[in-house]
Parts: sequence; structure tokens; C-alpha cells
Amino acid sequence: MKLEGVRVVDLSQFLPGPQLTLIMADHGAEVIKIEPPGEGEPGRHIGLAEGGHTVFFRNTQRGKKSFCVNLKTDAGRDALLRLCETADVFVEAFRPGVVDRLGVGYAAVAARNPRIIYCSISAFGQNGPYRDVPAHDLATEALAGIVSLNMGSDGEPVMPHVPVADITASLHALSGVLMALYRREKTGQGDYLDIAMLDSALAWTPNITGSTFALKRPPKPCEERSLGGAAFYNIYRTRDGRHVVLGAQELKFVRNLLGELGRTEFVDLCERGPGTHQLPLINYLREVFATRTRAEWVDWFRGKDIGFAWVNDLREAFDDPQVKARGMRIVDDQGREHIGAPVKFLREPARPRISLPVLGEHNAEILQELGYDEAAIEAFGKSLQTGSPSHR
Repeated sequence: MKLEGVRVVDLSQFLPGPQLTLIMADHGAEVIKIEPPGEGEPGRHIGLAEGGHTVFFRNTQRGKKSFCVNLKTDAGRDALLRLCETADVFVEAFRPGVVDRLGVGYAAVAARNPRIIYCSISAFGQNGPYRDVPAHDLATEALAGIVSLNMGSDGEPVMPHVPVADITASLHALSGVLMALYRREKTGQGDYLDIAMLDSALAWTPNITGSTFALKRPPKPCEERSLGGAAFYNIYRTRDGRHVVLGAQELKFVRNLLGELGRTEFVDLCERGPGTHQLPLINYLREVFATRTRAEWVDWFRGKDIGFAWVNDLREAFDDPQVKARGMRIVDDQGREHIGAPVKFLREPARPRISLPVLGEHNAEILQELGYDEAAIEAFGKSLQTGSPSHR
């Protein structure tokens, strides 16, 4: 597999870092999950559990090894640094400065292994006035302007329902790590990556920064082509209280649908682009879609060349035949479900390993590899009894 032979030391928790290392594990990397003693990775305890593990944990930590380390002790710090000597990639997601205080910052790790690719993921990055401010996804989405774009029908911001900042940071970190590994093949040198969730969220806004940059004002969602200001990029309620969407604004699709409905006089509104002038068409389509059930509209649109889709709930999404065809829902031998691997290769497809580690399961194996004898392994176990560092 493409990443076979790559060893990743993962000191991160929650979502951005673990999602990054999960993708690497699915494509062959050996990922060693560093967990503090006590409760270990917080994801072990977040949300519903099934079969001894939370669903959150199994969808972010599969195929990894668990190495339980107390970084507040000399023994724990030394063991981690010795492990880093054998590693290709190191991922951490503490607040800036924490890893340095723990003695496992980039300088300390690179001194032991100059070829290491060291990736730090944080809310605001390693510099700037917000550097030390504690924050998770919602706060960084708020500061990035993302929350201001999620307007409810009452004109008030609503909670974003997917962790945009977390996942974008994860994907940018993955891209950076892979680029650094590629560069190392040519130079032999490692590198340090500083990934900020705020930066990553802002980087996903090129389609909505027109008025922000050209007119020096924030976008008005009701006028934006992708935020509700276009009839053919909008959500409509059906007779049975479900919803469908029109999701393509190209004029050929506009003409196709309005021709089918016998209302081509509305085409010129779309030709003028998005904005409040499209409200008569939006209101007309609201009335039309309210005359049939979702299922009836699905049948009506079948075979027509129009950008149309129905709104699945998340259960329906994972049961969808397209999702099944793409392998994005994995069912293991116990009938438990897992999110599939989204990166598809022809010659070396992902091979998700469904196994989940118990806390510290691989301690003895890893310590033996690092040259610890039985007495040292026993002493290391005792070092885990004196507490653990906090995450952020």
C-alpha cells in the first residue's frame, strides 16, 4: 500500500488530528496513538457506544495502536522521544507551547530525528494575538465568518451541523504531511507544519468572498448564489413535510425545468444572476414543490437533465445505493457500521483495518521494540499511575 512503512506518532485528540492519521492508517501507515493514562483519548467517551467502543472512537481510531504514556514523567517523555527516533510523522494538537513544556516539541523531537515531519494542529496557529486562546470548531467557525453565513429563516445564525474547521484543518494537515514526505525523498530533510483551524476554514471561502473583497462588505446570504439567493440553488419543502433541492444554476438546467413546468417567462430572472430579483421564481417553486410528496418528485425528475436531489437524513444517506456502491458504509463481522475511506485508488485501494485498540494495548510490544527489558517495561507501567496532561 502507498503508505506502508510510514510510521506515524499521533499525540492528537478529538477530531482534526485523528481524522488525518485515520486516513493514513487506511492507506497502510502504522499509526501509534499516544494516549494519557486514566481515560485515554476523549473520543473513547463521547457519544453512543456499541460493542465496547463509542461510535465516534471507532470512526476515528480504527487500525491504530495504543501506546499509553504519562508525559508528566521522565520515563514517559523518554519513551516517546525514543519512539520518535523511529517515526516518519509526528502529529500533535495541543495549544501552542504545551508540547514544549512537556519536552516533546519540534526542537526536542527533531534533535533526535532530523527527518521527522512534525505537524501541529491548533485553533489559531503558533503565532498571532489569539495564539493562546482555547477554542474548538464552533469558535473558529464563528471567527472565520462561517457561522454568520448559516442563517435561519428568522435571520439569526444557526449552529453549523458539521465540523467545518476541524475537518478542513485535518485535510490541509494531511496535504501538508504528504507534501513534506514527498519533499523529504528529494532532500532528506524533515519539516515542521503549523496548521490552524481558523486558516483552514477561511481557505474554504473562495466562492463567497466576492462582495467581501470587491465591495469591502460581508455577503448577504439572501443575495448569494450559493447561500439562498438563487432559485436553482435552493431548498424546497414538499407536500409531506420532506425536502428537495435544486442544485445546479446553469441556464440549460433552468430552461429544462421551467420548460417542463410551462413557465419559461421566469428564465430571464436567472439570466440576471442571483439576488432578490429571483424571489418571484423562488416563491413560485415553493408553491410547486408543495403540491407533491418527496417520493413523487423523485419519480417526476427521474431521467430529466436537471440538477435535482432529495434531502436525505443521515440514516438515509448511509443506506443510499450510491453510498453503498462507493463503499462509504462498511459493515464488519459483528454487523457494526463504519464510515468508509473517501480516497479511491485504482491500483492500491484503501484497506481499513477495523480493529480498535484498548487503552495501552500495544505498550509492551512498542517498548520491547525500543529495547526495554522486562524490568524497564514493568517500571514504565508504574509511571502511568501519577496522572495525565490535559488536552487544551
